[in-house]
Amino acid sequence: MNDLSLAERALDVLTCADGREKTARSRAHAAAWFAARKAGTPMPIGSARPPLQPARPERPELLSPRDVPRRRPGTRAGRQALLHAVAHIELNAVDLHWDIIARFTDVPMPIGFYDDWVAAADEESKHFNLMCDCLEADGSHYGALPAHAGMWRAAEDTAEDLMGRLAVVPMVLEARGLDVTPGMIEIFRKAGATDAVAALEVIYAEEVGHVAYGSKWFHFLCGRHELDPKEEFHRLVQRYFHGALKPPFNEEKRADAGLPPDFYWPLADETWERGAPPADAQTLGTPFRRFFAETAGAYAILRHPLPKRFAGVPTPR
Repeated sequence: MNDLSLAERALDVLTCADGREKTARSRAHAAAWFAARKAGTPMPIGSARPPLQPARPERPELLSPRDVPRRRPGTRAGRQALLHAVAHIELNAVDLHWDIIARFTDVPMPIGFYDDWVAAADEESKHFNLMCDCLEADGSHYGALPAHAGMWRAAEDTAEDLMGRLAVVPMVLEARGLDVTPGMIEIFRKAGATDAVAALEVIYAEEVGHVAYGSKWFHFLCGRHELDPKEEFHRLVQRYFHGALKPPFNEEKRADAGLPPDFYWPLADETWERGAPPADAQTLGTPFRRFFAETAGAYAILRHPLPKRFAGVPTPR
């Protein structure tokens, strides 16, 4: 295993079906990558032929978004459904981040690109396990409920377009998590579910540096190709994302992650009045259902301000 390239390690994760085993491999490969980096002997990036879809366990049953049962979040069953949905998102996010590593090795990128997405995959692995722990502590488990079958669509649609992948997955789908996570935390806080609150706060605090990673490398590639980032973002989202973006938006956290309002508001649902309050425990319902019905991928919230994320970004070439 020690002589595997990074791309081969990514393939090892993508072809593992069991969620706990997948995330264990993910974390082990991430630790090996960063240990080699620290020792000054970085492992080769290599190349691989990732599958169009990653391996998945027999459960959960994957259904069309319209067929996934909806439960009121104020009930125990509803809260379990929320945890299950987040676990499903996190598991897909693990694969999304290893897939971007393995699939685009033909595009020359600085080593910092791989540092970022290995770190993101490691974090998503931790988050999946946090959600599984919460489910199991409440007498359930990942796979006990059906899940969204369309979570991988964005990856398939952008399988040959790195800039499209960056625009749609971290900068649209993961950014949606910034909008809805505070409301989820409030639901569990009101229910006295302290373990779930703590787990979601870890996700909210640690993991939307991933949106910033997407913005960072999207801007890098725009600089390389002498493209206007805002215009290119709009073009790619209109090409690959199916439908308008759904407010309300968490404008403060999106800005922290490198997404100014003029990137996403021109693509928003025109029926929404700008300036409406963000989703909270009372208004979460429709935006939250849209999030799970219409978006895929992971989410997290940027722990550090944008300048730290962009410090040391190499000049595009």
